Amino acid sequence: MNKFVAAVTLSLLAFGAQAEVTEDMIANDQMSVEDVVTNGMGRNLQRYSPLETLNKDNVKNLVPAWAFSLGGEKQRGQETQPLISDGIMYITGSYSRMYAIDVNTGKELWQYDARLPEGILPCCDVINRGAALWNDKVIFGTLDARLVALDAKTGDVVWNKKIADYKAGYSYTAAPLIVNGLVVTGNSGGEFGIVGEVQARNADTGEIVWTRPVIEGHMGTLNGEESTMTGTLNATWPGDMWKTGGGATWLGGSYDARTDTLIFGAGNPAPWNSWLRDAGEKNDGSGDNLYAASRIGIDPATGEIKWHYQTTPREGWDYDGVNEVVAYDDREGNQRLATADRNGFFYVLDAADGKFQHATPFVKDITWAERIDENGRPVYNEANRPGNPAAAAEGNKGEVVFSSPSFLGGKNWMPMAFSQKTGNFYVPSNEWGMDIWNEPISYKKGAAYLGSGFTIKPNYEDHIGSLKAIDPATGEWKWEYKNEAPLWGGVMTTAGGLVFFGTPEGEFIALDDETGEKLWSFQTGSGIVGQPVTWEQNGEQYVSVVSGWGGAVPLWGGEVAKKVNYLNQGGTVWTFRLPKELASAN
Repeated sequence: MNKFVAAVTLSLLAFGAQAEVTEDMIANDQMSVEDVVTNGMGRNLQRYSPLETLNKDNVKNLVPAWAFSLGGEKQRGQETQPLISDGIMYITGSYSRMYAIDVNTGKELWQYDARLPEGILPCCDVINRGAALWNDKVIFGTLDARLVALDAKTGDVVWNKKIADYKAGYSYTAAPLIVNGLVVTGNSGGEFGIVGEVQARNADTGEIVWTRPVIEGHMGTLNGEESTMTGTLNATWPGDMWKTGGGATWLGGSYDARTDTLIFGAGNPAPWNSWLRDAGEKNDGSGDNLYAASRIGIDPATGEIKWHYQTTPREGWDYDGVNEVVAYDDREGNQRLATADRNGFFYVLDAADGKFQHATPFVKDITWAERIDENGRPVYNEANRPGNPAAAAEGNKGEVVFSSPSFLGGKNWMPMAFSQKTGNFYVPSNEWGMDIWNEPISYKKGAAYLGSGFTIKPNYEDHIGSLKAIDPATGEWKWEYKNEAPLWGGVMTTAGGLVFFGTPEGEFIALDDETGEKLWSFQTGSGIVGQPVTWEQNGEQYVSVVSGWGGAVPLWGGEVAKKVNYLNQGGTVWTFRLPKELASAN
């Protein structure tokens, strides 16, 4: 036995028999303060902690406890959220890596590095957004569209299953979701003409239980046999366009235990050029291209669609509908769902059936639509749709328009948070627009399938990033925290009245949840695009976030990318604690 393996083995033996993560633990994750066993700090994705030891008065006493380097040359964007269970922290890293860390000391216990093949096609950096815990396993997805279950104690592979064909443009980056012993995943690859799908597997074996494509015309499966068709063939898609219709379910989903419903979002229809999908001219519903750019409620036992709500019918700006849907109770006790869409509107839906309640802007400039009407349908500004190349007077380029928000969205993947204390949402947003135009395109397996060109531009000189406190009942912005660079990481709220988030400039920040005042910050040395968590350990409150600049902005950001090209890459887990002796200090 070599020295490294021996040292790791001794470290693992020190933990003894490891407690298994159960459905009950997962269901009660938000209220269990000594661990974090789900992505979102609860399957409702509120990212709210009931801990209040750390508060507005003493957050200034928060100090580093330890830091862990992801090591090597594989830096790039680190968008993961830590999980903590039985004294071990689990994080994923860029290039499909997994780490187990002693949560008391920051010492590595084991590392798993997926052997990625040549030719993978991730659109938006080689990131990974986290893992799932189930029984004695930790489960995560890889950039070659596979799902891997590891022994949580040793890092040994338990099972390894194929989600889809990476050679066709499929990949996987989201944190899986565990519900009643099923591990539920989506897929990535919306820029390659793939078909979005949700899959549910037996979390112990990895065997598929059901599948649900999210583009109409495709058949679902249940227990190895065809079940039902998604939608109605050619109801909203012309010809065979549905066969490569996009709608990638790339951000994963949430679970609303109140209604026993999985809620997944579907990405942009393919190609981006809406005129090729009949969406550029038909506003009678026939060009809506269901269920792309939609939120979809799914029965977790069978994969049947319960309801859907399409945020951007006739989508033509790459306004994916994947942004997370957060389940919450409003101040009157109504069961609601909320989502901040790429298209710039903040939506509230009824939790029972996904029925539209209201929508309000959460960014300053929206050009593509005048408003969302009483039925939840956009009132389009048709002059702001990128032009039809077929109608171009010269060449193959349609009319260029300036649209806001940009295709990276008023909010992209970075998760917002809900505070049960204030009843407000805290939404990381960006104020930017784009020049966008359409071009001819035809589908070729494994090749980009856009039919559009674009250049992103900032809308304001003094800021792009904007963290907003939003009252979901009215859409009112309670306060705004502006940041020069785009915000690209997650937000967390606590019962102690704090809002945590990070910036590309490397600052990890705590704000007052009622006023937006900055109460504490720490410079991590690289841009933060990860997701913070908090827990209680040995009677003290801890906070952790992963720092490491990257993601879509440096790759796709146009003029914005030039503004942030000075930022350093990195890869470090920063863990902080509030010492007991300073918890009562002002």
